Amino acid sequence: MSVKGFKSHPYIPNSVPEIEQEMLKEIGLQSIEELHEEVPQEIVLKENMNIPEAFGSEYELRRHVEGLLKKNKSCADALNFLGAGCYQHYVPALCDEIAGKGEFLTAYGGESYNDFGRFQSLFEFESLVAEMVDMEVVNVPTMDYAQAASTAVRMACRVANKRVALLPESMDPEKQAVIRNYGEPDLDFVIVKADPATGRMDLADLKAKLNGEVGAVYFENPEYLGMFEVDAQKIADMAHAAGAQVVVGCDPISLGVVASPRSFGADIICGDVQSLGIHMNFGGGQSGFMATMDDPKYVLEFPSRLFGICQTSKEGEYAFADVAYDRTSFGHLRDQAKEYVGTQTALWGITAGVYLSTMGPKGMQEVGETIMRNAQYAAKTLAKLPGVSLRFSDPFFEEFVLDFSKTGKTVKEINKALLEKNIFGGKDLSGEFDWMGECAMYCVTEVHTKEDIDRLAAELSRILEGGEA
Repeated sequence: MSVKGFKSHPYIPNSVPEIEQEMLKEIGLQSIEELHEEVPQEIVLKENMNIPEAFGSEYELRRHVEGLLKKNKSCADALNFLGAGCYQHYVPALCDEIAGKGEFLTAYGGESYNDFGRFQSLFEFESLVAEMVDMEVVNVPTMDYAQAASTAVRMACRVANKRVALLPESMDPEKQAVIRNYGEPDLDFVIVKADPATGRMDLADLKAKLNGEVGAVYFENPEYLGMFEVDAQKIADMAHAAGAQVVVGCDPISLGVVASPRSFGADIICGDVQSLGIHMNFGGGQSGFMATMDDPKYVLEFPSRLFGICQTSKEGEYAFADVAYDRTSFGHLRDQAKEYVGTQTALWGITAGVYLSTMGPKGMQEVGETIMRNAQYAAKTLAKLPGVSLRFSDPFFEEFVLDFSKTGKTVKEINKALLEKNIFGGKDLSGEFDWMGECAMYCVTEVHTKEDIDRLAAELSRILEGGEA
């Protein structure tokens, strides 16, 4: 809506007053305000907005934005041991090269009439992930892991025709909040306690809460706290015996060295592909997936797009197209759809497909083994520091929890001192789980060297000795 005194704007198309008047004349109007006559006057802004003047050039704007960004300290400036859902992995140059292609950069949505290889690329992504998780159907990526987990739980409850879902106490509190927000009021959520000694799901509490109303049991492997759920088979067996579906979240980069959740009974698998060739992007690299077997009772519950191969009107010709499009909220069902699905992260799906194609099975095995070796070395080295110990003894992948309770310092104090040395310390868990005390979760991946880990250990040693905090 125009405001008195408004002049052309460098970033608004057709904002030159003469062009604006010409366009209005073409449609028989005198002013922009006539386009919005139905808007009540009490909510119409009648003065200029209190914002700074527009920059006079693209160069000035770029300098301003770059100046703001320089106030941040990124992982390019500091050694990073943070994880908890967004991980620093090596990104092959090919991933950036393909993701930057013009025909893919706007891969958010679109239909076959403006497809330039996007549909096939997403089909290849789905096929590669399906092979990796040992399932047969994978969706075009959702916004993030939390969205994928939320949808997977809802799908499971629809398949079971029940409304109660069990969630582990030790999961990421933010992800749990998203699942609750997305599932309520249609679903009821019950928390299964964690065993304080192991951090894993308390099987006795799980047994007590499994009943005929439970439609889904959700857990992760590896868990949010880093360790593998060694009782995964028992959990799945107990859930199935009670008539519930089993939903398992996973980090796909671990599947080069550990078995797929399907091997221990997962009905629906979900996760985040950010670890597969996607930069962290200040949290903007997240991208969730769901996977099931090719069974109509599961396939028809997917709310998001699925791409497959179909025949065209020309004999012998095939094309890549939507599968069972009517089941989606933007298909013919509309308001009768099982769920609404909006924003997707198709570009990251294409990028993950490039990563998996580049790595291959051998490459995925090698990166997984490298991560586990580095993480094991880091855990053993750091646990030798005075007053520091590993909080849990179960096997872990790339994240582990260190207990600083006996050091006399808080995790907040330790991380502040580390940041002064250009090191991002582990995720402070003290505010998330009261029963854990002063604990921090450290993440070590294939990008960390022995020298990086030794530097962290040396700085932590100095901090804990009382010299800095």
